[in-house]
Amino acid sequence: MTEAQNPLTPAPVPIGNFTVNLPTPERVLAIGAHPDDVDFGCGATLAKWAAGGCEVNILVCTDGSKGTWDPGADDTQLVATRQDEQRAAAKALGATGDVVFLGRPDGELQSGMAERREIVEAIRRLRPDVVLGHDPWKRYRLHPDHRHAGWLTADAVVAARDPKFFPQLSVPHHRPELLLLFEADAPDHAEDAAGFLESKFGALTAHRSQFESTMKSGDDPELVRFRQRVETKLATAGTAVGLELAEVFKLIDDL
Repeated sequence: MTEAQNPLTPAPVPIGNFTVNLPTPERVLAIGAHPDDVDFGCGATLAKWAAGGCEVNILVCTDGSKGTWDPGADDTQLVATRQDEQRAAAKALGATGDVVFLGRPDGELQSGMAERREIVEAIRRLRPDVVLGHDPWKRYRLHPDHRHAGWLTADAVVAARDPKFFPQLSVPHHRPELLLLFEADAPDHAEDAAGFLESKFGALTAHRSQFESTMKSGDDPELVRFRQRVETKLATAGTAVGLELAEVFKLIDDL
């Protein structure tokens, strides 16, 4: 498909090198390293698209079993809690698609062929127009799971499109139209998030097990400050493209 034929190719805007607002896709797949990563990275965008009729699917690579500061926490219970929280977060975004868990141990994700095969299967089965994930090229990224999840996303998009990759899978190959990378060093695309701050915040606060560690919000006043931090980040991103609130991405359309 050429750029002229691609219905999701956004029209450029005269603000730096940014494009703004894709047409609402029919189906998307957002891939995160941990429960809550998708909600942080693109929650408002997913909520906006879901409100427009898009089928939003979410894939989480790890089990979240190290997502606590309590060394005595029961791993099995924490994994179950974090899966429930991600499902609740998807509901808060209005997502109607699948929530998939690869279940790799938290902190031990690898970007190997076995993991790639599982994500390829998800892409081929769910057939998203747009895939969203961590930017693996982000400089100085510390968390290994985020790095590996980004590589897995990029590598799986390539493998999913070509039938000679993983021919043993029972679903036909599929080529997404666009890849959007969140947490990017050099974003060049923005999605207007106005009207979807509360959906994003609702998804984030579904992850109650993370209030103390990730959100730094153990009580109501701290949650108010956390919401302010979320809004400030969206407002800062919006400033670059003349929007009140925005989420920004690196857009790759040559798939």
